[in-house]
Amino acid sequence: MPGLNGLQLAERLANDAAGATRAPRVVFTTAHEHYALQAFEHAAFDYLLKPVRRERLERTVARLKEALAAPAPAPASATEALAGLLRQLGVQAPATAPAPAPLQWIRAAQGQETRLIAVDEVIYFQSNDKYTSVFIGDGEHLIRTPLRQLREQLDPQQFWQIHRGVIVAARHVAGTRTDFRGRMLVKLKGRPEELVVSRNFADVFRQM
Repeated sequence: MPGLNGLQLAERLANDAAGATRAPRVVFTTAHEHYALQAFEHAAFDYLLKPVRRERLERTVARLKEALAAPAPAPASATEALAGLLRQLGVQAPATAPAPAPLQWIRAAQGQETRLIAVDEVIYFQSNDKYTSVFIGDGEHLIRTPLRQLREQLDPQQFWQIHRGVIVAARHVAGTRTDFRGRMLVKLKGRPEELVVSRNFADVFRQM
C-alpha cells in the first residue's frame, strides 16, 4: 500500500469515524499473528490468519452481516479480542492474577512502640500532613501510608471515601445532616465529631 500500511489506515478510519453511528468494519487478513493486538486496538472487527480456511471466512462474513443488520454492540477491549484470537489458535491465554485481599491489619506508631491495629477497629482515616491519622475507639494513631494508597487496599464496601482527605468505616456512620452553609456532614455512632462530605463524594449518600 503506498503511503500507509494496514494498521495506519485502520487507525485513520477509526479516528475519522469517532462518534459516528456506523463506523467501517475492518477485517485484517495477514500471515503475521503478532500484529493482532495492534489491530484490535484500532477497532478491527476480526483478524484472519493466512492461509484462511473457508469455514473461518464464512463465520466472519456471517458475523459481518449480523453486525450490519443490527445496532452494533459495544466493541470488545483489545485484551478480550486478543484472548479470542488466542483461543482460535489453540493457545491458552495467561491466567489473570486474582485481586489482592483487602487490608486486614495496620501498623501504627505509638510513641517508641508500634501498635498492630485490626482494620475492623478503625472508625475513620484522615490525611494529616505527611501522615495519615487512624481513629479508633481509644484514640488517634499515625501511619506513614498516604490516604490514596490506603484507599486502594481497603474494601470499598466497608470503607467509603467522603472527602479527598477522609475515608470512613460504613458501620460507624449514624447518618448525615446539612449545616447552615449547605454542607453535608456525616454523624458517627457514639462520637461527637462530624465529618464533612465534599461535593465530589456526596452521591455515596444520595443513592442510599
